[in-house]
Amino acid sequence: MNEKKEAVKLFKKQPATNYILYSLILAAGIILDQLTKFLAVKFLKPVGSVPLWEGVLHLTYVENRGAAFGMLANQRWIFIAVSTVVIIAFLYYLYSGYAGGGLQAIAVAMVTSGGIGNMIDRLALGYVVDFIDFTLIDFAVFNGADSFVCVGAGLLILALILEMVREEREKKDKGEGK
Repeated sequence: MNEKKEAVKLFKKQPATNYILYSLILAAGIILDQLTKFLAVKFLKPVGSVPLWEGVLHLTYVENRGAAFGMLANQRWIFIAVSTVVIIAFLYYLYSGYAGGGLQAIAVAMVTSGGIGNMIDRLALGYVVDFIDFTLIDFAVFNGADSFVCVGAGLLILALILEMVREEREKKDKGEGK
């Protein structure tokens, strides 16, 4: 009986709408990422690169066998192992209720969907399909999953900052602040 109580404490109760929202964000992110990569392979791979705005934004087909900027190229199994651990941890954090129900949870769902999108490529292809190329700043070519990870990480930082500000205001209101 004691073991059962311990297992229950691993999860916080959440409204069903939270689970639906997280699942929709995950599914939408993964589907959008995989659809755009499919289109890049079908239409962009044969031509290599297409300028959308000459000298600023191009669609350029790249098979990335490493991490950002091609670092650690051909270390596929390291990326798969690390990504698997992070994705499982983020899914637990999200669905267990510890991420809360607001901006922080949405951010975690976005980062997780991006991680899963790139994991699918690594498992299925052995590399990640990248195609968004900001030539204006000579930045790395990236994809939708990378965008979800970066935007989600930015939102997560914002959510954590807002939480710290809220906690400090509460302390101040209770007379605990400096």
